[in-house]
Amino acid sequence: MLRILFSARVVALHLLAVGALVVCGLLGRWQLGVFEESGRPQSLLDPAPVAVATLTAPGEHLTADKVSRRVTAEGTFDASKQLLVAERDGGLWLLAPLDLGDGTSIPVVRGWVATAGDPAVTAPSGGRVTVSGRLRPSEATDSVQRRVRQLPPGQVLTVSSAELINVWRGTKLRDGFLVAATQSPPPEVAARPVSVPPPTERGGLTWRNLAYAAQWWIFGLFAVFMWWHFVRDALRGRTRERDSGVPPASGSGPDPGPGAAPGDAGPGSGAESAPDPGAEPETPALPARTAP
Repeated sequence: MLRILFSARVVALHLLAVGALVVCGLLGRWQLGVFEESGRPQSLLDPAPVAVATLTAPGEHLTADKVSRRVTAEGTFDASKQLLVAERDGGLWLLAPLDLGDGTSIPVVRGWVATAGDPAVTAPSGGRVTVSGRLRPSEATDSVQRRVRQLPPGQVLTVSSAELINVWRGTKLRDGFLVAATQSPPPEVAARPVSVPPPTERGGLTWRNLAYAAQWWIFGLFAVFMWWHFVRDALRGRTRERDSGVPPASGSGPDPGPGAAPGDAGPGSGAESAPDPGAEPETPALPARTAP
């Protein structure tokens, strides 16, 4: 059996099956990766910064096409209304309303601090500033969690326009909030900027690539089946040859003797000599006459 399995022809089948299995497996994994990548958010074109007033308006919700857009805002921070947003990456966000000078304000996340005692928590200056950053939609408010969690004064759990209207009474807020990346002039003690990804859109799964992946793996299994089929036939053929190997049969007639020719028949064999076709026919002898 080992002699058949390691013969040149069968070894070539082994190598061909292994190569086909590896190639089909890698191609199937590649198509599966394309399928997984298609479901991830896709980056969109990041437009140039625009004034925040062109994308937001009082009483209007922020639409999805404006989320994460780069904007600039000019105004004055209301230092008396600064808040801390708890449970943000192990620390807190600094949140303050920026008065745009047109009777409206927009919440601005000034940065991230590790603790409430960080020097950057000091109230912003009252001068006019220009803030650049990205626009984010208003967060959902979990009223149940807010009632369970007892936060210290001056802290909130979410940046929600609906909640901030009640906290910052008398302030006319625009929907959404601005996450600051830069500020001019810069504050005396700056907090760490909060990172916001550029605009993205939801990806659509390409089920065709998943079908291609399954198809390549089925091809690999078919290659294994054909390898098993050919090896089995080779082993069965060798078994049949071994089982059919019978030695040649010997003669069963009597020995004609040492001096006899191979074609001679011995006495009593029952063989009769054939007449010679060229010989003269014998004339039958006539009966002898007797004298009268």
